[in-house]
Order: sequence, then structure tokens, then C-alpha cells
Amino acid sequence: MMAITAAAVKELRERTGAGMMDCKKALNETNGDVEAAVDLLRTKGLAAAQKKSSRTAAEGLVGVAVEGTRGVAVEVNSETDFVAKNDQFQDFVSNVTQVALGMDSDDVEALSASAYPAGGTVQEVLTNNIATIGENQAIRRMKTVAVSSGLVVPYIHNAVTPSMGKIGVLVALESTAGADVLEPLGKQIAMHIAAAFPLALNADGLDQEMMERERAIAAEKAAESGKPANIVEKMVDGAMAKFAKENALLSQIFVMDNKTPIAQVVEQAGKDAGADIKLTEYVRFQLGEGIEKKEDDFAAEVAAAVAG
Repeated sequence: MMAITAAAVKELRERTGAGMMDCKKALNETNGDVEAAVDLLRTKGLAAAQKKSSRTAAEGLVGVAVEGTRGVAVEVNSETDFVAKNDQFQDFVSNVTQVALGMDSDDVEALSASAYPAGGTVQEVLTNNIATIGENQAIRRMKTVAVSSGLVVPYIHNAVTPSMGKIGVLVALESTAGADVLEPLGKQIAMHIAAAFPLALNADGLDQEMMERERAIAAEKAAESGKPANIVEKMVDGAMAKFAKENALLSQIFVMDNKTPIAQVVEQAGKDAGADIKLTEYVRFQLGEGIEKKEDDFAAEVAAAVAG
């Protein structure tokens, strides 16, 4: 049997919220395969529906910049939160985000090669910052959204300044309505996005590989009911419809009132304003999401559980 490491138990615990011993058992049953263990725990009802963990160890900042009908979000990573609080690092994130706003693509390499406002290239300034601050830093990703008419509304959650923080959101609203209507609407939707973590704008945009994985998990759960095949199939279809509804932004229930789908919130705002409003796109960057996590203070607790 493959040896189960403390790091694997820790990662599984963070991703699923399951207990340590349940994580250890699942890893033993899947021969140390973390992805398979996630699915096993979910099949057994010991883990919540998988989303990328909100517990992230990669540090740095997410910056957002908007100019009318165009906006961009950029994530710049550092090794520690101490550096993220550094004025030099924050100034770099602010300037790089503004440079990104003027680009025609979301190519990080092109951004790195772009001219920096104070001279040199973005990469040259980043290299100098690494040398002077004494900690590795990197531009991880960027994403631009735009509308032909209307507004792109930014929002920063856990902000260190109005334009950068731990979670950056952009909401693209296509409309002829004025900023007095679109800005507060976009701000409320952006706050919802920060809290609700949608995986796509609508059901059609959900990742198909992820959906196939969800269906396999739902099918295994339904099969355990012992009901006839036609009933099992309906149970699976129902579970998939529920998953899509809960993870696609337009069908999610608005966190502000806990009853209205986002699509209806936008539609009603348009009716009240006397102009059509369409939510066409959004961006949600959470600092460090998807990056391998670092060891933390409960690593020793995990190691003890593995040893036991």
C-alpha cells in the first residue's frame, strides 16, 4: 500500500472539509490519489460540492482597473503577506494593472514585455523588485472584459486600497442606461460574485469535464438508493440541474435577498430604468486560488493523524 503523506491529508482536508481520519481513509482506499479521494468523499456525503478552496496560501494582491466600457483584473503573487503590504509592491501592482488595461490581449508574457510607466519593461522592474525586496514575485494572470456600451464595474473584497486586495471582481453590463443605474447594480452583483463564487456566467459555460465528473458522482450516489434505473436516471438529471443552477451566475440566488435569481435582478433593474440591461461577462480573481498551498500551523496536527 502506498504511504499516505501528511501533505496529501492536509490538501484533501482543505479541499473537502472532511475530517482528518476520513481523509486518511479515503486516501488509503484510492492509493494516495487526491482527486479520486475527493470524489470518494463526495460520494459518501463527507464532502461539500467541490469548489476551489477559499483557503489559499499564495500571497500577493489582485488589482483591478476600469476605464468606462473596459476593465482588467491582474493577479501578482508574492511569497508572504508581509511583502503584499509593502508600498513598493503595491505601487508595482497598481502600475502593472494600468498597463494591462491598455493591452489588446490577456497575454501575461506580453504584459511583462510592455513598457513600465517609470521606465524599462514590466519584467525589468519586477526583477529589480525581487532583488531589492528579497522575495520572489510573479505576475500570474490577467483578464480583460469590455462592453460596446454600458459600464464595467469593479469591486475589491478585503481591499488594501480601493483598487487592490484579496479578491477582485469585474462586472460587464451592456446597456444604454446611465452610470447612475449601472454602477450600483454592478456593485451589488460584484459583491454577490465575490461571496457566491459562480463557476460560469450560465449553465452552457460550465466546464464539460467538470460536469461529467459531477454526473459520475451523482450517478453513483443515486445507484446506492436501490431504485429502478429510470428513477435513478431522473435523480441524476435532477442533481445535475441543481448543480448547474447553483454554480451558474445568472441562475444563482441573489445573496442580498436570498430569493431572486441574478438574471431577474438584472431584468428588473432594466425595467425600472426603462432600458435593457444585459450582464455579458464577469471576472472573479481570488488571490492564490488553485495554487499549491504551503504548510501551515496545523501541519503537525495532520502529521499526527497520519501517524495514528
